[in-house]
Amino acid sequence: MNSGSRGAVYRFAGCELDAGRRELRRDGEPVTIQPKVLDLIAYLLKHRDRAVGKTEIQDAIWPGVVVTETSLTQAVRKARRVLGDDASQPGIIRTVHGHGYRFVAAVEDGPGVAADARSSGDGRPPGARPEALSRHVPSAERPDLRPTIAVLPFANMSGHPDQEYFSDAVSQDIITQLSRYRWLNVLARNTTFGYRHRSIDARQVARELGAQYVVTGSVRRAGDRIRVTVELVDALSGTQNWSERYDRQIEDVFEVQDEITSSVVARLEPEIGFAERQRVVRAARADLRAWDAFHLGVAHFFKFTAADNVEAQRLLQRSRELDPMFAEAHAWWAYATVLGMVYWDTEPSADALDEALAATRRALEIDDRNAVLYALKARVQLARGEYDSARRENELAISLNPTLAAAHCGLADTLAYEGRYDEAIHRFELAISMSPNDPQRWAFLTYGALALIFKRDFSAAIVWADRAREIPNCQYWTMAHKAVALAYLGRDAEARAAMQAVQQECPAFSIQFATQKLFYIKSREQLDMYVAGLEKAGARA
Repeated sequence: MNSGSRGAVYRFAGCELDAGRRELRRDGEPVTIQPKVLDLIAYLLKHRDRAVGKTEIQDAIWPGVVVTETSLTQAVRKARRVLGDDASQPGIIRTVHGHGYRFVAAVEDGPGVAADARSSGDGRPPGARPEALSRHVPSAERPDLRPTIAVLPFANMSGHPDQEYFSDAVSQDIITQLSRYRWLNVLARNTTFGYRHRSIDARQVARELGAQYVVTGSVRRAGDRIRVTVELVDALSGTQNWSERYDRQIEDVFEVQDEITSSVVARLEPEIGFAERQRVVRAARADLRAWDAFHLGVAHFFKFTAADNVEAQRLLQRSRELDPMFAEAHAWWAYATVLGMVYWDTEPSADALDEALAATRRALEIDDRNAVLYALKARVQLARGEYDSARRENELAISLNPTLAAAHCGLADTLAYEGRYDEAIHRFELAISMSPNDPQRWAFLTYGALALIFKRDFSAAIVWADRAREIPNCQYWTMAHKAVALAYLGRDAEARAAMQAVQQECPAFSIQFATQKLFYIKSREQLDMYVAGLEKAGARA
């Protein structure tokens, strides 16, 4: 098989493949490798600009021979082994579920490197994926457009080399937990830890590793105190997107390590999501492709207005049509549709709910290890009144990604409608503490206020509603919950004033409107109690 240009040399992740001589070296030493495995690596490397389908690989590596998928899987496993790659956190060969494989390691520029691996003429090295290169590619041929994150080894500032294990452990745990967010490409430890003890610029990492975002940090330990600092940098511009400092008292070092890494990851993912949405909003063009339409749709989703919800549904539907294998587009379209039913102008109907559920099921057929997809499916099931199923899906999402605040909120919501109020409040508090800058934090607090109303803790419900009202894009249901809580406390004048504010925000609001919008509450006792509170607060019939 002609797997590469004559005499081409490819260098990546400590390895060097000489296509002309058909030799593989790792860390400068020759590696014994089966010919077909070498052909597989060379073929994936040559076509690293896209995911390569299994059938294409089989036809290229075993021409004229019928081979089973097991043979291909075994060849990939052997290739990863000789390259020092990790299937659970791939830094060289990544599995594209339902399709095939993709070579994802950055290929270094240098003498002898194959011509097709060089810069495309814009001055960027291979592996870098700026927006101009990665956007607007037909979906059937597009490369993996997920943003790539490089978590560099945290610096040990303790002054004691024997403390480096802790800074390494924090870095490794962040890599592991970030990898659970399937919409992100997180470079493996063996790719990023080569930067240990090196003073580098984030833009250098972007050039060398093809990363859009770089996470750096430091660990300082003194006695029974520890301080961890973390920052997220846009690697293409060199600007800092977010930074935080964590000070902890050490009692159980592993417990502290888990707490810090969970907090860091829960903060990083929404920050990266916000940065990606802003990038797409700034660069949006009329010929939007699937990835752009998706992120622009999500940006409209998080504005939480009736008009933006309609636009979010439209853009997410467009993303689904442009790329039927885009799992997140299916699931987020379903959630936008359900939220339109609960808050705005989408008419609640059995057919619409069936279609939303089918979309989330399709998403999970494409990617059944994505925690976010299970959480979004649970949102649809909750709207359908399928509480048991919603609870199980949220629990599965949390098992896949314990730092996913939205799944904790979704589980809390379900527990509240099941009458398990103390458990629900605990989960709401956990979601809020995990992701204090989450774009849906107002909803975490608002749903918690409703749970407190059902629990008849009206004073606490008012506190939660007031906290939610301080957050931009908070919706009219928050003030409605406050009005109900005030009415049950006998604070009639305040309750009527709150209800007037509700009707200013949502002129259509009435008892009938609220009853239609609360279609997902199965408990007649809960619904009757809430409606009675609206009546006490002076809501129109």
